[in-house]
Amino acid sequence: MDSPVELRYSSDHEWVRMESSLARIGITDFAQDALGDVVYVELPEVGVVVTANSAFAEIESTKSVSDVFAPVSGEVIEVNDVLEERPELVNEDPYGDGWICVIQPSAEAELDELMDAESYKSFVVEESEE
Repeated sequence: MDSPVELRYSSDHEWVRMESSLARIGITDFAQDALGDVVYVELPEVGVVVTANSAFAEIESTKSVSDVFAPVSGEVIEVNDVLEERPELVNEDPYGDGWICVIQPSAEAELDELMDAESYKSFVVEESEE
């Protein structure tokens, strides 16, 4: 399981990469592996305001349909339109070309509530043992 150290992670298996004051968001390697082959991604609308821990996108795989939860609150300012034609990028490159959207965070303190890579790896191990 790959978990880049520069990212922050949610308990719902989303990642956040801070780029200046913006938060680029996607699902983790663990999440994409659990989903199986991704066949469709329903992206949020640009301009929509999302609340941390609420569903804001959806990923359909050959196994199931899963919600994607906002790891931080804020306004969606960009979406990865490439996923409409190539949803498999979520599987192939979850921390790169498979990103979902960019959010302008409205509550910086929420970022501090996210896990670092080491904490996330421990969380996944504990969750797998349950």
